[in-house]
Amino acid sequence: MKRLWMILLMTCLLLTGCASVVQVADGDGMENSYTQISQDKARELMETNDGYALVDVRRQDEYDAGHIPGAILIPNESIDAEQPEELPDLNQMILVYCRSGNRSKQAAQKLFDMGYTNVYEFGGINDWTGEIVTETAP
Repeated sequence: MKRLWMILLMTCLLLTGCASVVQVADGDGMENSYTQISQDKARELMETNDGYALVDVRRQDEYDAGHIPGAILIPNESIDAEQPEELPDLNQMILVYCRSGNRSKQAAQKLFDMGYTNVYEFGGINDWTGEIVTETAP
């Protein structure tokens, strides 16, 4: 019987480890926020969906040094109270990354607070194993 409980517990842990909805205290309890996903899940979403926005929230020089193909640059510092013009659809799937995962979490939360409903944060380019492109000066 003890072994059965252990198997059930391990199965539950494995099933819940794939993605997590970040929750934020809102004064009255907990409020759902953006969704944190793995880089493998982000790659899968990019391969199987159209119409998503891939957002790099690093600085211009970091973006120029190397970014994921198709990424648009919206530096975390520029995300404020106004909706970025590059993201006109509040319901569009938005995949957010930075260098190591800190700024992308901040940016994902700011976008969610702004009214975006489909925000996914997947960490930093430091851990990205897919293709990276660089901007070359003309």
